[in-house]
Amino acid sequence: MNHVAQYLEDAASIAAQIDQEVVEQMIQKLIAVREKYGRLFILGVGGSAGNASHAVCDFRKLAEIEAYAPLDNISELTARTNDEGWETVVAEWLKISKLCLKDLLMVFSVGGGDAERNISANLVSAIDLAKSVGAGVIGVAGRDGGYTGKMADAAVIVPTVNTDTVTAHAESFQTLIWHLIISDPRIQRVGMKWESNHPLK
Repeated sequence: MNHVAQYLEDAASIAAQIDQEVVEQMIQKLIAVREKYGRLFILGVGGSAGNASHAVCDFRKLAEIEAYAPLDNISELTARTNDEGWETVVAEWLKISKLCLKDLLMVFSVGGGDAERNISANLVSAIDLAKSVGAGVIGVAGRDGGYTGKMADAAVIVPTVNTDTVTAHAESFQTLIWHLIISDPRIQRVGMKWESNHPLK
């Protein structure tokens, strides 16, 4: 089987294994944060940081949820990394924003973070802060879910079906899951342009 066929077959296998009950739990958490006028903070590093930025746009514009990607401000990110260290860049940002029990973190990560091995330590410290103030935590992570999978109130674990494409599939399914959620009629409040302007409507 060539790479294209294998990748798509693996993606179909992953989609079939996604825990739909967990997705529903995430949807309920997002509905609740909007109803109580809380804020959604979306976290990710590497390619997941790009996904976080895109997701913030969707949740703000289409779902009318106040949402932020703490790592979007390159000046603050680099200043904090330089002066305070990489491990605390997100947690310190969230402290300034007065993260509280009305709020919700959404974590996108390939491995979910690992406190013991110091992997994605900035996500680990942000999750710990959220737990300490009573904020909710949801996420989408690959591999075994890592720290995100253990600590989140609801986390979709993207199953590993091919060890050669763990990162590609984990980051792809972050996108699939949040687009699934944002297109749910219970979440979406503003119509998407191409759906609302379809020539057959």
